[in-house]
Amino acid sequence: MAETKTAKKPRRKKRPEGAPRSRGIAPDALGSGTPPAAVARLAEAIEADGGSVLASYRDPLGGNWQIFAGLPIDLIEPTPYQRDLSDAHVAKLCSAIDRLGRYLDPMVVVRTDGGRYWTPNGNHRLAAMRTLGARSAVAIVVPEPEVAHRILLLNTEKAHNLRERALEVARLAESLAQLDDRPERQFEAEFEEAALLTLGFCYMENGRFAGGAYHPVLRRIDKFLGSALPKAVEIRRERAARVLELEDAVSEAIKGLKARGFESPYLRAFVVARINPLRFQRGAKAEFDETIDRMLAAARRFDAGRIKAEQVARASGPPEESSAG
Repeated sequence: MAETKTAKKPRRKKRPEGAPRSRGIAPDALGSGTPPAAVARLAEAIEADGGSVLASYRDPLGGNWQIFAGLPIDLIEPTPYQRDLSDAHVAKLCSAIDRLGRYLDPMVVVRTDGGRYWTPNGNHRLAAMRTLGARSAVAIVVPEPEVAHRILLLNTEKAHNLRERALEVARLAESLAQLDDRPERQFEAEFEEAALLTLGFCYMENGRFAGGAYHPVLRRIDKFLGSALPKAVEIRRERAARVLELEDAVSEAIKGLKARGFESPYLRAFVVARINPLRFQRGAKAEFDETIDRMLAAARRFDAGRIKAEQVARASGPPEESSAG
């Protein structure tokens, strides 16, 4: 009789040294089980308030029960200790949500004893939805009221700086250019600002590029292009090369100032402001190539010997940026 071979058990892969241990709830278990009585009472209260319970589930990391719900927007309000609204940010959110035609970012709320829903981190989204005339909003309703205080810890994430925003936009443009040949201007919602595209390709070429000094003028002269996106990406690289050429000329002017003993974190902003032909022309329309040509010529004839100490002392603006990590 032939021997029967016992099947070998597959070896478990070793966890890489230093890797975090697996934790939290498996996907198929997030909605399993019976919610605690407090969560069941909260679900009943939401329905009584005119809302709709869409799901009761446990959060994937801590296993805490919470409710995904649709709420009447009139019942939602910011926590009373929240920062003031930024009108500019609300306007930006309104534009983005309206153009997309979807609301995809649920607020986090807690229900108060008075039947109101406080959001500790959704005030701008709430204001945008109200401005757009929305009747309801979707939210994650957390049963524990104290989370309204502790969740502020989650709002300490550093906002994107200019370099991060520009690089993300440029990389996105490169990726989309391989899939879509629509005109660049049709991607305004994705790219936010034309100047970010040019700056992003500058940062790709020079990680230490001081984009903050050039951003104000680029915002005025750099517009979304009518060219198909693959062609537009080529044009963006050409524009970035022009801006980097300008940066080289500005750096030479800064060397001249430093040779005369001038030391200031605003030297680059000072030089760029001096050579900017649009500095005193509010609202004036200008073309990219023409403006860069004029700035490049002015930078090359910049005379550090004619600059006075009080002029540099009055200068302010984006300081020179260090290489970002």
